[in-house]
Amino acid sequence: MRHMIDYYLTTMKVAIQSQIQYRAFHYFYMIGMIAEPVIYLVVWSTVANAQGGSVGGYTPGAFAAYYLVWTLVRNMNIVFTPYGWENRIRGGWFSMDLLRPIHPLNNDVAYFAGMKVVVIVLWIPLGLFLSLFFKPELHPAWYQVIGFFFAIWGAYLIRTMLLSLLGLITFFTTRVGAIFELFFAIELIFSGRLVPMPLMPPVVQQIAAYMPFQWTFYFPIEVLVSTMSVQQMLAGLGMQLLWIAIGWLAVKIMWKYSVRQFSAVGG
Repeated sequence: MRHMIDYYLTTMKVAIQSQIQYRAFHYFYMIGMIAEPVIYLVVWSTVANAQGGSVGGYTPGAFAAYYLVWTLVRNMNIVFTPYGWENRIRGGWFSMDLLRPIHPLNNDVAYFAGMKVVVIVLWIPLGLFLSLFFKPELHPAWYQVIGFFFAIWGAYLIRTMLLSLLGLITFFTTRVGAIFELFFAIELIFSGRLVPMPLMPPVVQQIAAYMPFQWTFYFPIEVLVSTMSVQQMLAGLGMQLLWIAIGWLAVKIMWKYSVRQFSAVGG
């Protein structure tokens, strides 16, 4: 266990030292990412104003808070994608990974976790600028701030497991782009990324309750922006742990069968 902790800490330090060199890249990436939530925010604020000041209990200020926190959660949700797995295999890099005495997923989790430290630090001035411009109604209690810290890391681990599962498909198909785009479309509808879940049709909310997506977007955002009780927050964090465990078990089983299909391409 001590060796694994040392490995994770060392890999995270390497990620922080390397990614801090790309500050301009990260900022331009974040600025490009802002367009999506700003469009959602403008549209729903307009709808709220047209309906007398709120829609589904969300005022323009509440929407501003939701989509402001959305920008941080979205950055935390960026993980090693199936395209990365695809390039590993097609480029022959995976042969080298298999020679190492540690599962490749450990390196993915640790390296991207280190990158998140850089992303969070760089996001702070951007978040302050957006707050000055859109005036969000954001007044979290102390326990919500603590819960949000754990919720965004829980979301990061859930999405890592989901995209790693998709990445393992490349052992059978080499290319996974079409499946990833389908996954992305489903996630957009059932995660709360497009719109807060209470504003979705009841049937969508009922289906989403049995899927992991809302625990990667909607729940972490609501932890900070809503009036969630301690009990509700702990129950949500428990659901995140459950989906992390399910994802980890699924990856473990899928890895057992998929790695047998590996054949190096390129390299």
